Amino acid sequence: RYLQEYAALGTGGGIYHFRDQILSGGAEAFFVLNADVCSEFPLQEMLEFRQQHGDAQSFVILGTTANRTQALNYGCIVANTDTQEVQHYVEKPSTFVSEIINCGIYLFTPAIFQHIGEVFQRNQQELVLEENSNGWQRAEVIRLEQDVFTALAGSGKLYVYKTDGFWSQIKSAGSAIYASRLYLNQYSKSHPERLAQNKPGGPIIRGNVYIHPTASIDSTAVLGPNVSIGEGVTVGAGVRVRESIVLHGASLHDHTCVLNTIVGWDSTIGRWARVEGTPSDPNPNDPYAKIDSETLFRDGRLTPSITILGCSVTIPAEVVILNSIVLPHKELSRSYKNQIIL
Repeated sequence: RYLQEYAALGTGGGIYHFRDQILSGGAEAFFVLNADVCSEFPLQEMLEFRQQHGDAQSFVILGTTANRTQALNYGCIVANTDTQEVQHYVEKPSTFVSEIINCGIYLFTPAIFQHIGEVFQRNQQELVLEENSNGWQRAEVIRLEQDVFTALAGSGKLYVYKTDGFWSQIKSAGSAIYASRLYLNQYSKSHPERLAQNKPGGPIIRGNVYIHPTASIDSTAVLGPNVSIGEGVTVGAGVRVRESIVLHGASLHDHTCVLNTIVGWDSTIGRWARVEGTPSDPNPNDPYAKIDSETLFRDGRLTPSITILGCSVTIPAEVVILNSIVLPHKELSRSYKNQIIL
């Protein structure tokens, strides 16, 4: 079911508002997952970890290791190295606290609503006492991280399960390509049968590539590494695709070159056109580096990132589209560089 808040209630206020619906099935425990992250999602491991740590009413945060500089951009966790109990929690600290960061994936029991309810009651009391209240503050606005985890730290109720598997936030369009690469790499380990292989009469495959069974790919095309081809896509002769996502119904005509790009559904790229973006990958020399959350503009200019073609975009033959965002239903007539085409 999709449950929508009547107003923005924060990460804790939202689940507290819908607590009756969440508990209607009589669940002993439940997971809460932020939607803007990609991961191996080691949910079974988190369940087993909770059975071995704390009591039946304890909660688990999924954590991972970041480098010291980037850790400041996340919730930082200080835990007991023996028991993994969270002793201190700070959301986006101004100075270094810990290299273990919050992944935004939690395992709760219904007891969490008692802790959120205490914050709600405290907020109500503060609003009553606040004489200069503007009337727009809501007691229901509760942040799991700042309001609940900070208070639970050190109480013996909150534990961290540290994962060595992949995890990344997805805050920008550029991070979608990186997330696709992580999932394709995971497929190569857990479901290699899902990935395309080099076969006689088939396209040339380099690295991890997913091709939907309904896609039509010319045998002279070269795909990969890290390419995902969607349903009903047509790829012509001599086409080169690398580090890209091509969504359903798109058509890449002969000899096009598509690099670091998301091609929206039902879009068309003409012959000999080149559509290219700039990757925004983490530092490859740092095993704990995370992808940076780039702003759309920097110093008044569009930040170089991947190229995005919205749905039903038509790119003419023999043009170059570089580091640009093209909104849906556009028919371009010339080349563009570093632009948002409205």
